[in-house]
Amino acid sequence: MGKLITFEGIEGCGKTTQIKLLGDYLRKKGYTIYETREPGGTLIGDQIRMVLLNPDNKGMSEITELFLYEACRAQLIKELREKSSDKDIILCDRFTDSTIAYQRYGRGIDKGIIKELNRIASNGIKPALTILLDLDVKTGLGRAKERNIKGRRKKAAEGRFEEEALEFHQKVREGFLKIASEESERVKLTDANRGIEEVHKEIVKLVEGHLLKADS
Repeated sequence: MGKLITFEGIEGCGKTTQIKLLGDYLRKKGYTIYETREPGGTLIGDQIRMVLLNPDNKGMSEITELFLYEACRAQLIKELREKSSDKDIILCDRFTDSTIAYQRYGRGIDKGIIKELNRIASNGIKPALTILLDLDVKTGLGRAKERNIKGRRKKAAEGRFEEEALEFHQKVREGFLKIASEESERVKLTDANRGIEEVHKEIVKLVEGHLLKADS
């Protein structure tokens, strides 16, 4: 399987935009790039995504939510291992850190349960590098709502988490920051309050530095 680089952060932090920019940049450098996402990334995963993010499913239990995410991840890892080679680079919009931030810190599910399910679903695979795009919760939610208004994503189909209380999103952000403080070698904190191009340039430096280090 290829080298896994993941992008994490709260709603509206700009992950999708930055993954596209980085993917385009690395392709020009001659790398074979796979861009994918969680939940989703596969035919089965995209069907699970519709269930997970649909606002009509407000009654979903925390455990149901957790198992759906892990099922989606297991399918994604299976297909990535089949399709990618060791020399490829995989850029993934969310991975196991999101499960810890959202389901552990946001929902309050036991850390041990999440750790074990993450291990099983990911087949023990961990990101080589994680870019954490951090910004204020209110700013992120404002961006997400603006994106929905502009029609980039149909809120009726994928807005369940954006409808959560502000307190929930604050807990999620705190969870991400906790992960970054505990795994600073892997997780690189990036200020997402800045302009798109400025953030992109910093990410390029982080990724190129990591690739050079890995090749040396």
